[in-house]
Amino acid sequence: MISSVLVANRGEIACRVFRTCRELGIRTVALHSDPDAGALHVREADLAVRLPGATPAETYLRADLVVKAALDAGADAVHPGYGFLSENAAFARAVTDAGLVWIGPPPEAIEAMASKTRAKQLMGIAPLGEVTESDLPVLVKAAAGGGGRGMRVVRELADLGAEWEAARAEALSAFGDGEVFVEPYLEGGRHVEVQVLGDTHGTVWVLGTRDCSLQRRHQKVIEEAPAPGLTAEVDARVREWAEKAVRATGYVGAGTVEFLVAGDTAHFLEMNTRLQVEHPVTEAVFGIDLVALQLRIAEGEALDEEPPGPRGHAVEARLYAEDPAAGFAPQTGTLHRLAVPEGVRLDTGYADGDTIGVHYDAMLAKVVAYAPTRAAAVRALAGALERAEVHGPVTNRDLLVRSLSHPEYADGRMDTGFYDRYLAELTTPEPDPYAPLAAALAGARGHRFGGFRNVPSQPQVRSYRSEPDGTEHEVRYRHTRTGLEADGDVRVVHASPRLVVLEVAGVRRKFTVATYGDRVYVNGTALTALPRFTDPSEQRAPGSLLAPMPGTVVRVAEGLAEGAAVTAGQPLIWLEAMKMEHRISSPASGTLTALHAAVGHQVEVGSLLAVVVKAVEVEEAVEETSA
Repeated sequence: MISSVLVANRGEIACRVFRTCRELGIRTVALHSDPDAGALHVREADLAVRLPGATPAETYLRADLVVKAALDAGADAVHPGYGFLSENAAFARAVTDAGLVWIGPPPEAIEAMASKTRAKQLMGIAPLGEVTESDLPVLVKAAAGGGGRGMRVVRELADLGAEWEAARAEALSAFGDGEVFVEPYLEGGRHVEVQVLGDTHGTVWVLGTRDCSLQRRHQKVIEEAPAPGLTAEVDARVREWAEKAVRATGYVGAGTVEFLVAGDTAHFLEMNTRLQVEHPVTEAVFGIDLVALQLRIAEGEALDEEPPGPRGHAVEARLYAEDPAAGFAPQTGTLHRLAVPEGVRLDTGYADGDTIGVHYDAMLAKVVAYAPTRAAAVRALAGALERAEVHGPVTNRDLLVRSLSHPEYADGRMDTGFYDRYLAELTTPEPDPYAPLAAALAGARGHRFGGFRNVPSQPQVRSYRSEPDGTEHEVRYRHTRTGLEADGDVRVVHASPRLVVLEVAGVRRKFTVATYGDRVYVNGTALTALPRFTDPSEQRAPGSLLAPMPGTVVRVAEGLAEGAAVTAGQPLIWLEAMKMEHRISSPASGTLTALHAAVGHQVEVGSLLAVVVKAVEVEEAVEETSA
């Protein structure tokens, strides 16, 4: 029997595994890098071991350090979690060679399927060789790992070389393996996967399908089970292929077989030899605990001959600290508050007051809703997200709510191009016009309702900026004999620091308010209180290129220096943070008059990286000097 488990992962992943271990009476051991020293998964574990350093390559990807940590902590088993070393056959062997129980598939199965190129060969599918115009579009893809890293869609043959190198470099950084390959990219396809489970006694469970088509940067955003709208033929085919993959590799434990589906066509993509982030939707539909089953299989127990039957529908949304309207740029800072209504499942690696840093994935939490029908589950999840309290960095919460409410998603007609078509529409701000007023009234501490004045007071004026769209609002209100009075057809029924009740055109509306410094959260709206006068030091010269996200400068265009001529759209600087790379390009053709970025520099959001002066402005300056 397993008595102590080290989870070779971090954050939400580790917290999820720890939860089941606690329920089973198993002691837990956490790993942590230096930035993670105070993380939730460390606080929740019975024991924790430090891995000196900050980057994954220094810490969580060091198989030797992880195995040593397990032995030092007295663990007798290692669970790899969902990422990092979870699909690394050498790590699995190192664990078992150390006399520890490996809670995962045999190394041979990992080797057969963890490399997407070898997996395709096993399934009788060859990757593309020399790419021609007729093959476009294609997808350059990392052979190892997952999570959208090392993937590039190529629609122009001339771009293939650059995208190949970019994917290779990203894969090497993320997974320690720079192998990439090319496969056809099916426009308008759906991402469908099958959850499988195998034991050491030859029993295989095929636990239905999931749809994971809503993706950004090839990383899943909303997942559900079962996959809606599949034809009976496709449903049977993907299940059959999934079972074939398990039996062909002698697979043991939990795994996922992934497909791209279009109409009656299903293309095998890969097999992930690990538990997936989206596993909770399968758990909800089948009424099982996949982590508990992993532990049971690792202890040598047999699965029941047949799995339980599915019931109902489940939908999961990944809540990220990112700004969808700014190219999904990751965000950092303090997470003041994260809470969802009762009735939905919240899997997270953060608690109120935790800091979201730059070193790891931007996912804050997964929110999962279950109901007897798909429509009811989608409605429940959208409602829960809308009422959730998410106070801190900008998140994709509004995008999730609008996505779930979109007719194409509601009808189950979505595909992997959903955000390519609708992102602009779904990120167009829809601010609550009364939120700034509620914020101002909540901030009007010390006012007295019913105070007597012979002379009407001058209106109080406060200004706010909506986040993240930047819209500014000026709010006016005044104290009167009967309390507070606001502009427009608005009556103030109640105003306190945490609750404001307004009567608008005869309808009462409640606003919950939370304030953290100059940031105010009113229901689902984030506002920043603006000072009366602008700080001159915050003004920037025209053409300033500011960091759209916190991160590390990983590359500067070759030969770039002050005085260099640049062209509109030319990539100048590359930032990397939270498993994402972002290019900073020149906004116009002109001259680089300042360069403050250097490889290895850590930058914060809004940091000045460079200044580009338009060509016409340079010419005008020269003419003025000549005159």
